[in-house]
Amino acid sequence: MYKIVILDFDGTIGNSTDFIVQIMMATFDALHMQKPSALACAKTIGLPLAQCFLQACKNDNLPDIDEDTALLCASTYRRIFEVRKQPGTVPPYPGCIETLRKLHQKGIIITFASSRNHSSLIEFVKEYGIEDIVSFVIGADDVTEAKPAAEPVTRTLHHFRISPANALVVGDTHFDILMGRNAHCTTCGVTYGNGSVESLKSAHADYIIDSFPELLSIVF
Repeated sequence: MYKIVILDFDGTIGNSTDFIVQIMMATFDALHMQKPSALACAKTIGLPLAQCFLQACKNDNLPDIDEDTALLCASTYRRIFEVRKQPGTVPPYPGCIETLRKLHQKGIIITFASSRNHSSLIEFVKEYGIEDIVSFVIGADDVTEAKPAAEPVTRTLHHFRISPANALVVGDTHFDILMGRNAHCTTCGVTYGNGSVESLKSAHADYIIDSFPELLSIVF
C-alpha cells in the first residue's frame, strides 16, 4: 500500500529535545531576554525556528516578542548551535536506523520533511550514515509554508509523482500529523518524542506507536 515514508526528524528519528531546549535557553540568555521554562520551549519543537521563540513566550504567558526579535533569536540560536554541536550530541532513537534500512531494503522510499533548515538536516543524515537510503529532504527553508501546512509533503509527493494514498507521514507532534492530514496522507504518531499521546489523538493520527520499529508492522 505504501510506496513512501515521509519522516519528521527531531523527536522522531533524532533524540534532540534536551539539546534544542539548551540552545533555546542559551539564546534567551545571550540576548538578555526574559526566558520561558524548559517545558514551554520543548512544546514548540516541530515549528520553524523563529516561530519556536514566539510560541515559547506565549506558552508561559510572557510578553509577546515581535517578528524581528524572533528572527534575531533564530539567527542567534543557529550561531550557538554551530559552536556547541558535535558528533553524538543528537543520537538516533533506538531501532531507528535499523528500521529505516529494512524499509529501504523492501523498496520503500525514505524522505524527511523537517522544520530544521536543509543544511542542518543533511548534516544529520550524513552523521547517521543513511545518505545512501534517504532519497529526498525538505527543510523549513525549502518551503513557503512550513508544517503544519501540507507543502513539505505535497512537494515531496510531486517530486516522486506518488499519490497521497501511497504515502505514510510519521512524526512525534500534532504539527506533523496535521501536515500529513492536510496533504491527505495516512499519518503515524510516535509517543517517545516531544508530543503527547493526547495531542496525537486530538490531531487524529491514523496510527500511534511507542517505538520506531513498530512502523514495520504498519508498512508491511
